[in-house]
Amino acid sequence: MKAKKTCIFATVFFAVLVLISFVFTLLQKEVSLGEKVALVRVEGPILEARSTVEELKGYIKNRSIKAIVLRVNSPGGGVVPSQEIYDEVRKATAVKKVIVSMGSLAASGGYYISAPASRIIANPGTITGSIGVIMEVPNIKELMDKLGIKAEVIKSGKHKDIASMFRGIGKEEREILQGVMDDVHEQFIGAVADGRKIPVEEVRKIADGRIFSGRQAIKAGLVDELGDLEYAVKVAGKLAGIKGEPEVVTKKEKSPILDLLSGRFQEGISRLMPRTQLKYMFGEY
Repeated sequence: MKAKKTCIFATVFFAVLVLISFVFTLLQKEVSLGEKVALVRVEGPILEARSTVEELKGYIKNRSIKAIVLRVNSPGGGVVPSQEIYDEVRKATAVKKVIVSMGSLAASGGYYISAPASRIIANPGTITGSIGVIMEVPNIKELMDKLGIKAEVIKSGKHKDIASMFRGIGKEEREILQGVMDDVHEQFIGAVADGRKIPVEEVRKIADGRIFSGRQAIKAGLVDELGDLEYAVKVAGKLAGIKGEPEVVTKKEKSPILDLLSGRFQEGISRLMPRTQLKYMFGEY
């Protein structure tokens, strides 16, 4: 009898272990246990892409996530991080519906990352567009002259200190910088044309840095329809074939200080300290 009870206990214990292992496997592999819409937020200047790209990658792999809503409330930012997020949004739209919900401001790089989405929804008063590139170069030469301060520069080539704040920009240097700007601007135009399925020449006509309200952007072909975030979630659920009210999942926002404390030093610094760089940026930030 004692041996029989021991055998039963061992069998039950083994069954419990198997059940725990099964549940753990489900969680690890993110097996679909429901149909959800993921909400990814891009807030403020775009200074880095890693966190947004990682979040998008996770939702692409998660089979319970049927659609993604990208909430954009940004004036844009660095060219490269904008392009990296754009590429990930484009990859996401190849496998799932991606709906952009524009907040108060989704301009320049904020529009760049929105362009490849399955559908773009803006509020009537959203400020968007601003298809262009900018680079600000401080010039403190006159101030230094007044203070009697001189910068000594040792360089390997005549253009190595191009765009230095310690002197003005010469004609030849201006031509070089303008060439770079024009090339990056063409990349922006091409990205919008490809993402929105609009002829390049049509995009070029409005790619002079001008801004649009959400309502004007519809007429320009940059936005599909008007609505708020709640409406965008409903549209995402409908396009994904979710019946009823979709469950929304999102990640908690992290502050730059927490990034620093958690060891994400480079990312945290990039958020706290703006750098001189080519920017898809609207306004002064």
